[in-house]
Amino acid sequence: MSEPIPSLPPQPAGPARRRAALAFIFVTVLIDVLAFGVIIPVLPHLIEDFVGGDTAHAAYWVGVFGTVFAAIQFFSAPLQGALSDRYGRRPVILLSCLGLGLDFVFMALANTLPWLLLGRVVSGITAASFTTANAYIADITAPEQRARSYGLIGAAFGLGFIVGPLLGGWLGDVHLRLPFWCAAGLALLNFGYGLFVLPESLPPEKRAQRFDWSHANPLGALALLRRYPQVFGLAAVVFIANLAHYVYPSIFVLFADYRYGWGPREVGWVLAAVGVCSVIVQAGLVGRAVRAWGERRALLLGLACGAAGFAIYAAAGRGWMFLLGIPVSAIWGLAAPATQALITRQVGREVQGRIQGALMSLVSLAGIVGPGIFAGSFGWCIGPQAPLHLPGAPFLIAAGLLGGAVLLAWRYARVPAPVPHAA
Repeated sequence: MSEPIPSLPPQPAGPARRRAALAFIFVTVLIDVLAFGVIIPVLPHLIEDFVGGDTAHAAYWVGVFGTVFAAIQFFSAPLQGALSDRYGRRPVILLSCLGLGLDFVFMALANTLPWLLLGRVVSGITAASFTTANAYIADITAPEQRARSYGLIGAAFGLGFIVGPLLGGWLGDVHLRLPFWCAAGLALLNFGYGLFVLPESLPPEKRAQRFDWSHANPLGALALLRRYPQVFGLAAVVFIANLAHYVYPSIFVLFADYRYGWGPREVGWVLAAVGVCSVIVQAGLVGRAVRAWGERRALLLGLACGAAGFAIYAAAGRGWMFLLGIPVSAIWGLAAPATQALITRQVGREVQGRIQGALMSLVSLAGIVGPGIFAGSFGWCIGPQAPLHLPGAPFLIAAGLLGGAVLLAWRYARVPAPVPHAA
């Protein structure tokens, strides 16, 4: 690989510089999430248009799109993590933003379902900034402060999902293609922003001495997790929690339209409400909860509230009932920062990228399995062959998965002394 893109001075030193670097990565993640958020209310409807307006048929295709995207990320995430360990975080993030921007342009122009699917393939290859951002945070923050920092990054996700779906729903009412052009502009703006202000967090002397092909493939990356027994157990929690989370992108837009008659604009407002609650939890509660109860209890409470929220969604026969589950489910936001903080305590800086790549592979593996489970169960339970008409079945499945994650977290969520670092 060629020399990395020239960067600002590496590894910010001192509280002020660390805060500045954290702000940079916060904005980078925020703009990326905005770009993804604006297409959420319209992509399923665009697919529905391509299949002649058949909602049940569209649900299966939405599942295919989600599975393909996740399958590509399953292979690309560990590669991105290994590249960031060897060449630095900054060039990986910048190339990701550039690739996403160009891909959104391609999707805006796609005029058939296969071409739109190809666009999602390219998105899966280039969507690297989330993986590398987690390693970036581990580079610049002390272990005891990481849960709060990951909470702030979670708040960036929340803010992105407040503004993104609202904007996407409004633009989608004008034209279904317009949100894709907006997403392209945001991703390219993110590239320009990072090119000039994003500092490198991993100095050359702290990088891996060579590009590690053995951990740049998904199987090798997952094998790396086994070197750290507690990390391996927590990684199982990450997988199950993300599998449950895939119920949202898999069926929410079609579910909301089918059960409550919500169009792109209504979906945008509901997702904005989800984002507001997420920001309150991530930015306002994570740090306090971890200080008061520790990462373990924060993780357990978050998972339990997520399960309860899904149960409410499943039972909600009316739209206002569904809305009652949003603040309950939002407390689930305590779980991810606590889990990330526990995991990053166990490994050194020289493997943070590969560990995060391995975790993102698990997230992608969940994405391979999840859309088929949730979109398939939704399509089946609203179809004529179903013995029981149960549109909320996918949310019941997700609630059961989070119940299992609580049991795993109860066993593995500990804060022992770090194990020896891998080379």
